[in-house]
Amino acid sequence: MADLGALEPRTEKMRGLMLGLALGDATGGQPPPYGALGSGVATQLACFTIEGLIRASMRMSHKGICHTPSVIWHAYCRWATVQQITPRPFEQWTSGAPRWPDGWLVQVPALSQRRGNSPATVQALRGGQQGSPDHPATSSAGCQGLIRALPIGVVADEDKQQWAAELAGDTAALTHGHPSALATAAAGAVIIGHCLGGDDTRRSLESGMAAAKAYLAGSAEEAKALPAAMNAGFQTPRQLGQLRQLAPASTATAAMRGGLYVAASFPEREDVGAALAFAALAPHGKSVAAVAGALLGAVHGVSALPVDLVSRLELAWVVDTLARDVVVKLLDSPGGSQYAPARDATWWDRYPGW
Repeated sequence: MADLGALEPRTEKMRGLMLGLALGDATGGQPPPYGALGSGVATQLACFTIEGLIRASMRMSHKGICHTPSVIWHAYCRWATVQQITPRPFEQWTSGAPRWPDGWLVQVPALSQRRGNSPATVQALRGGQQGSPDHPATSSAGCQGLIRALPIGVVADEDKQQWAAELAGDTAALTHGHPSALATAAAGAVIIGHCLGGDDTRRSLESGMAAAKAYLAGSAEEAKALPAAMNAGFQTPRQLGQLRQLAPASTATAAMRGGLYVAASFPEREDVGAALAFAALAPHGKSVAAVAGALLGAVHGVSALPVDLVSRLELAWVVDTLARDVVVKLLDSPGGSQYAPARDATWWDRYPGW
């Protein structure tokens, strides 16, 4: 059994990350003043990223071998199937599965509903061939490659930081091929990892940025732009014109720049709601707010998120369950292994690691 002293704080912060991302995605597009807050495509894909991480860990525990990006690719293929993007899955997606699609996540009705566009992701999935940094499926620099990779920061502990950065870049590369998107995804996961490990926004962002520079070295623009956006938030916070200048488009780099600026501008836990409202004013407010929500949720934990918004969030239970489950799997392994029986008899059915 895992030490509850380690499990509970990590769970609180991972819940903050995922629910903060989902809130930003839901509130960044002029949501209704009351009623349910529909979750966008970024939230849907982030959910399947987490499912893929859990199932990759299950496969490693039970099989002793795993290529994690391929398992995450299979997760996106399940999303494509329930979305009817790929009504007949290719054989190579399902060769190890007793049924398709499997697992509990595909049973969630809201995840089968179209909630926005992710053209590069759809193009790659319809093509049926997962991309990689060396063999991209598309040339897209879009924000979805970044946002859906941010939860990978949960594995970015100090001794696994390089692996987490590479995994985030590889996860983005499954569908997005532009070097800026891959570098930004790698840096984003590292920064998120530092936010999960810290309790002060400024210190977490600064230490995360210092560590992320190693993964931005091959992309000169991002190596300058991301630290500059963060510092601008500390030095000249809450300037709408500056936010719009930093994040003028829906690219991964623009979303990360805008998210960093917003998080640095609103560093206190009581300001998360104001941060999300400000982020929504960017030209592509959903992506900026999703990044800012993930960063601030990871630093402050789920209790800092606005209760009135969380209570309206359509996928709140789903997102929260995934956040809890990924932490307990990584720290406690309730699904057992090839050497130890499962303590939770339902775990394999929920997260089969074929």
